[in-house]
Amino acid sequence: MIERLELEAFLALAEELHFGRTAERLHVTTGRISQTIKKLERRIGAPLFDRTNRSVRLTPLGHRLHEDLRLGYDQIQAGLDRAMADVRTTHGALRVGFVGAAAGQVVHQARDLFAEREPDCTVHAREAQVKDAVARLRDGDVDVLLLSLPLPGPDLVIGPVLISEPRMLAVPAGHPLGRRTSVTMEDLADIPLLRLAGALPGDWPSDRWPERTPRGLPIPGGPVFETFQEALQLIGAGRGGYIVGAQVARFYTRPDVTFVALSDAPPIDWAPVWTKARNSPRIRAFARAAQEVANRIYLAATHT
Repeated sequence: MIERLELEAFLALAEELHFGRTAERLHVTTGRISQTIKKLERRIGAPLFDRTNRSVRLTPLGHRLHEDLRLGYDQIQAGLDRAMADVRTTHGALRVGFVGAAAGQVVHQARDLFAEREPDCTVHAREAQVKDAVARLRDGDVDVLLLSLPLPGPDLVIGPVLISEPRMLAVPAGHPLGRRTSVTMEDLADIPLLRLAGALPGDWPSDRWPERTPRGLPIPGGPVFETFQEALQLIGAGRGGYIVGAQVARFYTRPDVTFVALSDAPPIDWAPVWTKARNSPRIRAFARAAQEVANRIYLAATHT
């Protein structure tokens, strides 16, 4: 039996004819695509692609296999999409995920506003951890997810920006950088930056651990973490620092962690995100409600 990744890798490579673009499309590494295609070719017993340093082409056998599989795969995917859409329509439920306290505040208040406008639809708000948030969205465990940008992927719809906050550097209490009123991106060369376990360059949220300063100085890599609370524990223990949004200093105050403004870094934007396969009027209506709530919260904050 052909495995799902083998099927998707073959069909995507047959269309892209480029290993790098195929890997980006399926959100895996180029090496993983290469290994998967070789495994499929060993299973079949013959090459499906002709590869050179400059090009990738289907073999005659590959052409025939692509024609045989494409229609069936499209029918299966369409059936799954219809089934999931039917469940959501029948049960009148919307599953909304969020990452972090600020996003949770917006989601829970937007749920109440949305309920006034769509009383026949129940919103289930769920916190998602940094490590698996995007995977839960793509796997269909949540219908819409509120998290920080940028979030790459041609399969995703990025809703309106709800929150735009300054970047800060979280450092251990007592660290020399923590005694300053602000730091710059060049100062990141002086402290290891924590990284999300399993995340590759370009993955979300790899903008929080750049590898070099703007002038090209290397930034040391720190230990890896799977949840934000774990990251704070590592920082408090003196293991490194991490780039965060300003809301973290309000919601996650700790005696062993200091937050310092990053004076020359762009803000962190937050937005609702959902997949194109699950795009629906209800999701878009919830995104509008979340935007109204976020505007209201922001205006209240500026007047306090």
